[in-house]
Amino acid sequence: MTVVEPATKPVDKSQIRNAATVIALRDRASNPKVLMGQRGSKAVFMPNKVVFPGGAVDAGDADIPLAAPIPDPCATRLRESAEGDLVTALGAAAIRELWEETGLVLGQKGSWTGAPADWETFAATGHVPDASALQFVFRAITPPGRPRRFDARFFLVDADVHVATDLDDFSAACDELSTLQWIPLEEARSFDLPFITEVVLAEVQQRAQDPEPPASVPFFANTGSNSAFHRLRGLVDMDGRLD
Repeated sequence: MTVVEPATKPVDKSQIRNAATVIALRDRASNPKVLMGQRGSKAVFMPNKVVFPGGAVDAGDADIPLAAPIPDPCATRLRESAEGDLVTALGAAAIRELWEETGLVLGQKGSWTGAPADWETFAATGHVPDASALQFVFRAITPPGRPRRFDARFFLVDADVHVATDLDDFSAACDELSTLQWIPLEEARSFDLPFITEVVLAEVQQRAQDPEPPASVPFFANTGSNSAFHRLRGLVDMDGRLD
């Protein structure tokens, strides 16, 4: 009798939402610190954990008029192993989530009339969103079995250079993250962190003194029965050139 192994259950990608997370880094040359906050005890996803600001991509994020897009090589890394071109949507989501959860502005001075409802408070600061400072440094998919799953792209930002507002003023932040604080990189892993945040912090520590975007991006994939690390190097055409 021939035994037929059951087929692996396909991943329902509709249950995995694209997301953007921002790693704001300050005092890079002296005593590097990252901005983190604590999620509430009643949060469905990662309650009580200390995390970077971030969240899911909204349907309208792809249509947000950015003053400047995420540049290459990060843009080509974002397109690799992705369904469709998400570069604009991810950049807008990163900027929006940073604003909503911390009150910090990643943008250029300018007037923005007719901003969507969830961008009105951002536009009221007198800025337009600018994604050119976002460096794509890590990607991770939430493992199966969690109440929510995300395909999260992590972006590093040199806050001293690119954040347009006071780095210590969180007065415009919503209440999604509490105890917002700049944590020295050397101390960050002593907090109650999600596993993947610890992994990302190790990557950030390696990159803290390097202002250039990484040559390749770690991708922690949880798309099947096994978890695996890959490296995103950008799309390559038939002639071996970056697309």
